[in-house]
Amino acid sequence: MKVSERIVKLRKLMKEKGIDIYIIPTADFHQTEYVGDHFKAREFMTGFSGSAGTAVVTEDEAYLWTDGRYFIQGTKQLEGSSVKLMKMGSAGVPTIEEYLVDKLPKEGNLGFDGRVVSMGSGQDYEKIANDKNGKIIYKYDLIDEIWEDRPAFAQEPVFLLDIKYNGEEVARKLERIREVMKESDATTHVLTTLDDICWTLNIRGNDIEFFPLVLSYMIITMDKVDLYIDEAKLSDEIKSNLSEEGVVLHAYNDIYEDIKNVGKEEVLLVDPAKLNYALYNDIPKENEKIEKTNPEILFKAMKNSIEIENMRKAQIKDSIAHVKFMKWVKENIGKETITEMSGCDKLFDFRREQGNYIAPSFAPICSFW
Repeated sequence: MKVSERIVKLRKLMKEKGIDIYIIPTADFHQTEYVGDHFKAREFMTGFSGSAGTAVVTEDEAYLWTDGRYFIQGTKQLEGSSVKLMKMGSAGVPTIEEYLVDKLPKEGNLGFDGRVVSMGSGQDYEKIANDKNGKIIYKYDLIDEIWEDRPAFAQEPVFLLDIKYNGEEVARKLERIREVMKESDATTHVLTTLDDICWTLNIRGNDIEFFPLVLSYMIITMDKVDLYIDEAKLSDEIKSNLSEEGVVLHAYNDIYEDIKNVGKEEVLLVDPAKLNYALYNDIPKENEKIEKTNPEILFKAMKNSIEIENMRKAQIKDSIAHVKFMKWVKENIGKETITEMSGCDKLFDFRREQGNYIAPSFAPICSFW
């Protein structure tokens, strides 16, 4: 199916749902920098495969906003499609918000999948719709109805990060988080950020490319932890360890219904920069919300002695790998063909030799002059 055909199908669905403009960001349900194949809806709809960009579709227009890193790539990949490139930051190019203000009709409806839009961005869009006496429609993932062979969620197994690497037991981490909750007069803490969840529970996985994380949500109260995750990813050992820490397992998507039934007396600590718009709106209106930065973010930044020592070891190992790589280049340049990619693969080999290597932390960015 061509991009133009996908856009036509999307517009038909938009009309059925009463949506005038539909927004397709580059995001998963957790505001992760890189997204798994299941979440590459913007790429599927436009054909643009860059790591950053937002598509906006109206009844008769389709645009892709992306930054200067991708102007050449975007121009090439959108060629021949019905999607036009918006070069962010260029003269005469409106922001997405400016475009929406201009194009959303009076009493018009703005749509998106609320799970892939941050609470903050969703509220900005909400204001634009309200100013036009329109509304936000965020309950529909329209792309899912078009994408027939959409990849499934990642099914990589979870593994425990041993105390010799992280230096702090789960019980102590939860104790510190609950101390912050008490200081904030909160009784419930809602987490959607995968790095915060994995740090707290000392677990890791491979659901996100370049990040050893696990698709999950978590709700922390004063006496238990509700973890929303695909249980098939957990070994019996990990289930037992989590149970000992007071962690109760739930199906991954059940959080959206469970949050609707949180007790009226509960005061929720949420991070407006990290929570997605759908989950935020599923919290009952009568519940008090304390909006502040997730305490886990600061805790993660303040490394303990074991983490610092392991960081030193990692840097030494990586330095050895780089020295070996430079020696290999000098000895083999001119003797064999060395490309950016083959050189990159060789560096990875040297890193693997050092032990405990998992994967690169981001996609290689290669250039020449």
